[in-house]
Amino acid sequence: MQANLKYIVFVYFLPLFYFGGLIAQERDSLTPAQVEFKTPQMIPVSDTTELNFAENKIIELDTVSLDTIKPKKESFLTDNIVSTAKDYIRFDRTNGRAYLYNQGKIVYGDITIEAGLIILDNTKKEVYAFGIKDTSGTYTQKPVFTQGQNVVEPDSIRFNFETEKALVYNSRTDQGAFKVKGEVTKRQNDSVYYMQNVKFTTSEDVDNPEYYFYARKIKMVPDKKIVTGFVNMYIADVPTPLGLPFGYFPLTEERASGFIIPSFGDNNQRGYFLQNGGYYFNISDYFDLATLGSYYTNGSYDFRLESNYKVRYKFSGNFNFRYEKLLTSEPGFPDYAESSIYNITWSHSQDGNANPNSRFSASVNLGSSEYYQQTINQTNTGNFLNNTLNSSVSYNKTFQGEPEVNLTIAATHSQNSNTGDISMTLPTVQASMGRVYPFEPKTGSKSGIIENINFQYTVRGENNFDTNDSIFFKPEMFRDVESGIQHSIPINTNFKLFNYFSVSAGTSFEENWVFKTYERSYDETAQEVVIDTVNGFESYRTYNFSTSIGTTIYGIFNFGKDKKIQAIRHTVRPSLSYSTNPAFDQYYDSYVIPASTGIEEEVVEYSKFQGTLYGAPSNSYSSSIGFSVTNDFEAKIKSKDTLAEEPETRKLLSNLSFSSSYDLAADTLALSPIQVRGTLPLFKEKVNINFSAALDPYALDNSNSRIDEWNINNGGSLFRLTNGNVSFGYSFSSDDFSKDKSKDDKKGEDSDTFRQGGRTDDLFGKGMNYDGTFEDEEEKPDDEEVDNENYNYKIPWDLTLSYTMTYANAARQNEISSHSLMFSGNVDLSPRWSVGASSGFDLKDKGFTYTQLRFQRDLESWRMSFNWTPFGTRESWYFFIGIKASVLSDVKYDKNRERDRSL
Repeated sequence: MQANLKYIVFVYFLPLFYFGGLIAQERDSLTPAQVEFKTPQMIPVSDTTELNFAENKIIELDTVSLDTIKPKKESFLTDNIVSTAKDYIRFDRTNGRAYLYNQGKIVYGDITIEAGLIILDNTKKEVYAFGIKDTSGTYTQKPVFTQGQNVVEPDSIRFNFETEKALVYNSRTDQGAFKVKGEVTKRQNDSVYYMQNVKFTTSEDVDNPEYYFYARKIKMVPDKKIVTGFVNMYIADVPTPLGLPFGYFPLTEERASGFIIPSFGDNNQRGYFLQNGGYYFNISDYFDLATLGSYYTNGSYDFRLESNYKVRYKFSGNFNFRYEKLLTSEPGFPDYAESSIYNITWSHSQDGNANPNSRFSASVNLGSSEYYQQTINQTNTGNFLNNTLNSSVSYNKTFQGEPEVNLTIAATHSQNSNTGDISMTLPTVQASMGRVYPFEPKTGSKSGIIENINFQYTVRGENNFDTNDSIFFKPEMFRDVESGIQHSIPINTNFKLFNYFSVSAGTSFEENWVFKTYERSYDETAQEVVIDTVNGFESYRTYNFSTSIGTTIYGIFNFGKDKKIQAIRHTVRPSLSYSTNPAFDQYYDSYVIPASTGIEEEVVEYSKFQGTLYGAPSNSYSSSIGFSVTNDFEAKIKSKDTLAEEPETRKLLSNLSFSSSYDLAADTLALSPIQVRGTLPLFKEKVNINFSAALDPYALDNSNSRIDEWNINNGGSLFRLTNGNVSFGYSFSSDDFSKDKSKDDKKGEDSDTFRQGGRTDDLFGKGMNYDGTFEDEEEKPDDEEVDNENYNYKIPWDLTLSYTMTYANAARQNEISSHSLMFSGNVDLSPRWSVGASSGFDLKDKGFTYTQLRFQRDLESWRMSFNWTPFGTRESWYFFIGIKASVLSDVKYDKNRERDRSL
């Protein structure tokens, strides 16, 4: 519609003159020709061609001499015309018309017109394009006008190439996300159209939409805007009271700044509220910013900033800041309370190709420990079960050369949300030199104990803060900083012994620098230990030695190729190690606690390095022998595929290990408990059951303390089971039973819940987005066709299970300390109905854990969702219905309500 149609019309009259010199018999009726004009007809363009179809008119020349200077004719035709029609192309010289019938098509440059019937009328200076009726009487081959990316599909077109105005009847066109249908369209010029009785919608079917906006008159500027007079909304052809005296609808598909409409609801403690409303700033192609807030009628409010940024091939990330001022009840009431909570998250990743020698990354999640527990914002649903907040910001630089040097500058943060304790390093600077082989040969590979000798050097300096979030980043926090520098030089070698045993040996030297130490003494008056902080540089040095030997043994048990289980292979990896650590008594002092009534005098040894950054060196000599055995069992099973030449390999038991150690220098309790670990694969390795246990050979006395006596000699068994754990996680879906088993292993890693420390799956529930969708929801293509008849036989579903059981018996308590099963699932009950649930059951305390029920209905152009937490401290519900298209995302209704958490 944005083309100069007069050029097209003009070109159609060229053949009338071009064929005017031919003698032909005119036919009054439109009788189809015998020859189909399927071959494109090339119509040459001539600027000197004169058009005159009034055959009875006599042209007389004026006697006045013509100017010898011929006027320069303007040329507006710059390309050839290609025209085709399936049945015929007919020229009516008598009436000054040209006809193209059945699949008529004209192409001029980037302009294309297609219609069942195209008529050019030179007398009226107009062009008409219509559809035609097929044998069943159906109106088909409606006109289609295309120029560039703009496509208009009306029932008919009438254009006057003299006035350059056009009337289009029942036009249909796509403008951005909108589909526009108007009864009458008047083309004012190439960029402005006036339309009457117009429907515009984002529905796929513009002739039978689920909803539409109806306007009596509109002005449309393609790819820019629609401006209307009175407009109101229709749903299923039923008018609604939603109307405006005028309307403005942008047609651009690019991101644009705009308001975010809040949701509303009520809270028993804080009154009515508007939540998550604000303004979105489309700052540039690389950076955006959303400012959002909520307000409650009792005075509570929250404020948040959310930003995303990305520079292709360089870096990408997002930043969120959340602050909430929460008031409970009303001022003056006895239950009135006031609190402030905040949370900061930042995620930054660098493209691997940006700089191969340096890298900067960040993953930050810090703030008030009780933020996720106290926040009442619906978007934080999937995070309130988090127990820890972790952060890490690091910069790494590699200096090429021999040897290579790596420099790392980092800051870390770990916060327990239950206790509020925070451990933070700010900053940590570490430089390490690449491994050096001083005796390696100049050519060939290294072999033997000498050539494999290598050493490294690492220096690490850091400031460590152990604090609480109540004084986080306050002056009190910085007074208790622990600083230190550690130097480490490990020296190692490895070699083969008798071609079957792998031997490694090494020693390590460490030097630790600290800048304050702690002297201890006993105050007899106060009867307590006094700790004095001594500022100043101090250092201590430690070293150790260790060696190990191991091998791999294979055993195969064959049962015959005609058996279902043809063979079982047992792989054993035994390992024996020895380590020694000297006693560093020179770094220890002592103080005396005088004798008192009933208590003898006590001499207490201490080190002034206790409580420093790297702790105190050991003052006890140890000489330990460690042993471990790891077992793997695999089976070769006859394949069910009769054409398969090789049997299938399936794991029966993986990483079944037994490990312990014996301290040769210990006077008592020399043998450590035996640690047992393993993995049991089930269902073709789809489920891995992990188990672990600790077996203690020593007995307990009457006070449940370990004694230097074998448990079997104390009337018990050979070992005491002191603790055990069994757990497994299993995720499967309908895709596992279909031919297409492709899965996205990274699903969920881009969600806001995961960036805030949550899980990638939905075992803890799904967070809500501002548009009513659940996080990680996969948007179905609009053109996806679903076979409704067979849908019940292939319903998409997924299920995630997590089971854990912990047994404790270290002090004869003989109890299951924790026992729970968590599950989450989603089912598409129909092509447009989906339901989901996340919950769990505490098998020990007999109760359900956090439970979330999710319902969603795809209404084609609309989306409806309902999120319900039926019980617990987070009891609430959230309802949303709105248009899916982003251009009309503010046309929505959403409401949420939560219970009084103080009850």
